[in-house]
Amino acid sequence: MNNKHEVGFTSTEIGALWSTYISDSMNVCLSKYFLKHLKDEELRPLLSESLNTTQTYLEEIKNMFIQEKFPVPRGYTEEDVNLSAPPLFSDPISLSYLYSMCKIAIMNDGMSLTSVAREDVRLFFSKRITSFLEFYNQSVQMMLTKGIYDRPQFIPYPDRIEFLKEKGTILSKWFEPSRPLNVLELTDIFFNSERNLLAKIFLTAFIQIVKDENIKNYLIRGKKLAQKQIEFLNDTLTKDDLPENSMINATVSLSTVSSFSDRLILGMITLANSTAITYIGHAISTASRIDLATQYSKFLIEIMIYGKDGIEMLIEREWMEEPPHTLDRK
Repeated sequence: MNNKHEVGFTSTEIGALWSTYISDSMNVCLSKYFLKHLKDEELRPLLSESLNTTQTYLEEIKNMFIQEKFPVPRGYTEEDVNLSAPPLFSDPISLSYLYSMCKIAIMNDGMSLTSVAREDVRLFFSKRITSFLEFYNQSVQMMLTKGIYDRPQFIPYPDRIEFLKEKGTILSKWFEPSRPLNVLELTDIFFNSERNLLAKIFLTAFIQIVKDENIKNYLIRGKKLAQKQIEFLNDTLTKDDLPENSMINATVSLSTVSSFSDRLILGMITLANSTAITYIGHAISTASRIDLATQYSKFLIEIMIYGKDGIEMLIEREWMEEPPHTLDRK
């Protein structure tokens, strides 16, 4: 006789499943639009498979919520995407989006997996990580094959290992802005540049099609913030005689037809801000050059303020789906 008792969801498990449902429903809308206008038949099978997989996981979360008699989130639906709108992006953006989406999914799913305990939820996130890791590897390989993957900087190999000595003089030198960049700092510079370069392309497109003037001004502000970060990071590389990071050769069409709802656009930028905070926070934790740590801290504050303003705009328009919360016992 099977006496196994399945406990209910903890708050952490609800949070992980709920946030995954919201982001996956957004990714489904974008992936459907990309597929509708995709001309690259080599890329189509990979994009189709990732869309089908994401839809399957959405359905699994929905079934888990229904089984627990828990309200299924609304998320984003076919009402938030206009598949009949003209193409807005060139094909390389579809591949870059898939690559970026997989990176974020792997990061978020890893955090979710290590914070949940119920067996079915653990197995769900374990399965997701395996799926999106495979899609990530395939997308990177395809980007390399097509020559559109911008590799991080190469540096000369050291001829020996070194250890820090003489605390006083070494520490003062270690934190000098003039010290050559180390590989940990270069890693964060690359990924923050990559994030902002892709964000700039999407913001350029969204500014063209968004109908709400207040949201349009908000997106213009975001584009300036992304450009500011790109310029600082590339200037830092130039001072070390290293090549600047650049975006793939991708284009945004001149279409002004609404491909996505203003709600989805504003929601996507809000989620992107959360990712930016994670990336900048990691950069601060690894930067030992004072100029980098100082500027990253300034960027972090700017991104948090920008993100707060976006959330307020969502709330004002009654577009922000409220995360499940505990009872107000007052």
